[in-house]
Amino acid sequence: MPNQAIKRSIRRYEQDWFRLLFRVRGSVIPAVLPRVLLCAIFSWGILLLYARGWPLSSPILGSLVPSLVLGLLLVFRTNTSYERFWEGRKLWGNVVNLTRNLARQMWVAIETPQPGDLEAKDKAVRLLPAFAIAMKLHLRGEPPDADLASLLSTDQFAKLRQMNNPPLEIAFWVADYLQAQQTRGTLNTYQLTYCLETLDGLVDALGGCERILKTPMPVAYSIHLKQLLMFYCLALPFQMVDSVGWGTPLLVALISFAVFGIEEIGIEIENPFGQDPNDLPLDDICRTMRQNVEDLLSLVPGTARSPQAPLDLAPMIDC
Repeated sequence: MPNQAIKRSIRRYEQDWFRLLFRVRGSVIPAVLPRVLLCAIFSWGILLLYARGWPLSSPILGSLVPSLVLGLLLVFRTNTSYERFWEGRKLWGNVVNLTRNLARQMWVAIETPQPGDLEAKDKAVRLLPAFAIAMKLHLRGEPPDADLASLLSTDQFAKLRQMNNPPLEIAFWVADYLQAQQTRGTLNTYQLTYCLETLDGLVDALGGCERILKTPMPVAYSIHLKQLLMFYCLALPFQMVDSVGWGTPLLVALISFAVFGIEEIGIEIENPFGQDPNDLPLDDICRTMRQNVEDLLSLVPGTARSPQAPLDLAPMIDC
């Protein structure tokens, strides 16, 4: 049985590998294809002129843009973009953990002695997945949508539509609710401090994502890299036409696809908060957080132990 499971796993991996090999959606092929065709057509023109006797073979052009220098520039570009992508993923991972912790703490710690307190606490806890959804929309430059409206009251949703930073407004509502509970005596000072620190972590994650979003790659670097890439690819047929002959357009197209593709990958993941196939799955992350909170709200605090056997905290305090 274990051998059969391993074989199935290997077979599934091989199927996925070949499926990804021929997959176009999510790849950089559509983006780089016009540039690759341009280089191939240019190479075909150089080849025809060389066949007519024009002295266009010039191997010395290969030393004008050394492959090592161009490779280092491409690696730096891709690594810088991936660092932004990975930092964005870590920030959203913090949002998930902080949301779970804060929701659990609010749902368990805040007492509900008066009628209507439980409903108010329910609404306050639902503000946490609303913060994540508002943060996602804010980073994408989109207005509040129906998914966010389902977690808010009509007045709150109308207020958010007028705000420049909706997630920050939701964080204010949560902090205001927590402070009110501490004033009423349903939340002690230590619990309030923990909740506010966790809420500060959510706002810090928002600020980190905004920093990534509003700090693009320097324009001069992007322009220079594009110019070097184009010059390198257009110089290729002059280096190959004498030795490669009629295979020059195909070889130039393959090399152009490789170098332009690497650059395009860096551009794709530079802003990881959009809706492209290579961006972070923020919709799934927000959906997971909302489901986690809904599952939490289905639990009743205090049912994990019997009322006849209250938790004795004295030994823990003595320690």
